[in-house]
Amino acid sequence: MITMGATTSSLNNDSDGGSERCTGEPKQVIKVSADRRLELDLEALEGILLRDSIRDKPVVVVSIAGDFRKGKSFMLNFFLRYLQSGSGTTDDWLGSTDTPLEGFSWRGGRQLVTTGILMWSEPFVVKLADGQEVAIVLMDTQGAYDSEYTVRHSAIVFALSTMVSSIQVFNLMHNLQENDLQVLELFTDFGRLALTTTDKIPFQKLMFLIRDWSFPYEHPYGLTGGQQFLNEKLIIKENHAEELKQIRRHIKSCFSDIGCYLMPHPGLKVATNDGFDGRLADIDAAFVDNIKTFVPLILDPNKNNVIVKEIGGRPITGKQLVDCFKMYFDDLTSSVTVKCPLDQEHAKSRK
Repeated sequence: MITMGATTSSLNNDSDGGSERCTGEPKQVIKVSADRRLELDLEALEGILLRDSIRDKPVVVVSIAGDFRKGKSFMLNFFLRYLQSGSGTTDDWLGSTDTPLEGFSWRGGRQLVTTGILMWSEPFVVKLADGQEVAIVLMDTQGAYDSEYTVRHSAIVFALSTMVSSIQVFNLMHNLQENDLQVLELFTDFGRLALTTTDKIPFQKLMFLIRDWSFPYEHPYGLTGGQQFLNEKLIIKENHAEELKQIRRHIKSCFSDIGCYLMPHPGLKVATNDGFDGRLADIDAAFVDNIKTFVPLILDPNKNNVIVKEIGGRPITGKQLVDCFKMYFDDLTSSVTVKCPLDQEHAKSRK
């Protein structure tokens, strides 16, 4: 069962599945000001997380991050369609092949669409296999690097999204390169320094999503091929330079769970048609088949795939997430160590 956080009314699971129009809209919670400073829109954040239906419920924060103009928002809209169709209650959750893809703003081309951090305005309340109700929040982020913003901007945005998310999807094109691992190390280290709880793994699930994978004859599309590929990438070899060994140790130490999914190219109509609006009829069948597999891997509440956000080993609610979001943002933008209330509580409990 799934409900919308704003109204707590059940979604209709009709035969059209994902053809139902989106309810809600993306809300920008981290903005870039005219003088190129990052700003937190606390009112927007509270409007999402402090509503009566979710403020006291455990939250699941699914974030997607990575380089700019690589289809993050496009992919996130399939997450949105899955949740709005009933989160696995219908096999036809993708809906009609002629339905445009709606939700977070996206388009082809070279221009940046997402700046800062956006959240979907309507969290989704789902019931897990054990009967617990949790609220799923979808989050979209600015690209890791672009021509408009500094490395510090990118580091703050990526670190913050990793700190507040329970599932961080790292969206990459074609391959997982050494420089991608270096970027991940830099940004996660930046975020880890803001945390006062040092005796636990700081972050939760990381999922590498490799788009337009071109070597299925070496590692097949999907999770199994992705895990094989990731194991090869993260293995520490004797002939590695010490810097390369340290990068791999750092990444493994930062996340409690690391996965990888290899996704095929969506097809020429997607890549070359400036009028493409996301309808399935224009997307290659192999990509659609993998979407049907990948999205439930992140969001299916009946298979223990939904991960509740924890800090200090304790699940946090919508209200608590607001407090930590604000404090982590203040810390990252001022370079002053933040003491999140939940971290303090955890420290006290250990004395």
